[in-house]
Amino acid sequence: MALTLGPILLDAGIDPTQALVIRHTYVREHEDSGLPGIHPDSSDAEILEYTRNQSANTQRFPAVPPRLWVVFIREGGDQARLWSVVENRGEISHDGIRRVFDVVESEHLADLRNRLVIGWRSPRTWRMNATTAASYPVVGIADAEPIPFPGFDRLVLGHAQLQAVMREHRYASWRTALASVVGIYLITDTRDGRQYVGKADGAENIRQRWSAYATNGHGGNVELRNLEPTSFRFSLLRVFDPATPTRDIDAAERHFKDALDTRRHGLNRN
Repeated sequence: MALTLGPILLDAGIDPTQALVIRHTYVREHEDSGLPGIHPDSSDAEILEYTRNQSANTQRFPAVPPRLWVVFIREGGDQARLWSVVENRGEISHDGIRRVFDVVESEHLADLRNRLVIGWRSPRTWRMNATTAASYPVVGIADAEPIPFPGFDRLVLGHAQLQAVMREHRYASWRTALASVVGIYLITDTRDGRQYVGKADGAENIRQRWSAYATNGHGGNVELRNLEPTSFRFSLLRVFDPATPTRDIDAAERHFKDALDTRRHGLNRN
């Protein structure tokens, strides 16, 4: 049985009954607004701007569009390549000709951006409910380009990206780097700003420790068990060679707990 778009959407947590699928085509200007169109060298920001501008004619675009829009770009006559999934946060202007929406890129299908290609059965149709597009065949999924490791002092990851780092081939160099060190890390709950200082030492390196968070969200820490990990942000405070004595790593952990006051005003219990 051929693979279709539907299972891919469901695996990414996208309910096809609550999503819209769009296929952009390279054009000089937007048909309704006259605003600049997109071309092969358009930046992500330009494509996002093009996406957020839609027709005021509700026969062309839904009066109440869903929260998630799965955006493809036409490739050949009957194919489309995934650009991104955007979250619609609502209409922000309406001048009778065009409607402008507050849309932001989401992490849904982030690992398949510019890689997933589907067959597009309706060449004249540029948008449809995802329930219709769910039956469209997957033509191919290209190999992911490796992403260079940014360095320990520049590493800041949301939970969704942490999961991607731990499983995707394009992050192989990141896993190698994280496996080479132990040290002190910081988890910030971005909903309220509370922080948790943790450590990886002894036989457990940073990669192994963070892999636990990617798997279950809390890594076995009582303080984090009842929190929603999708709002967590992970970063490194200090890294050490694995041969570093445990007492030195413990001292660094105590220092950062004191400096960030994570026992009184954060998520550390001790």
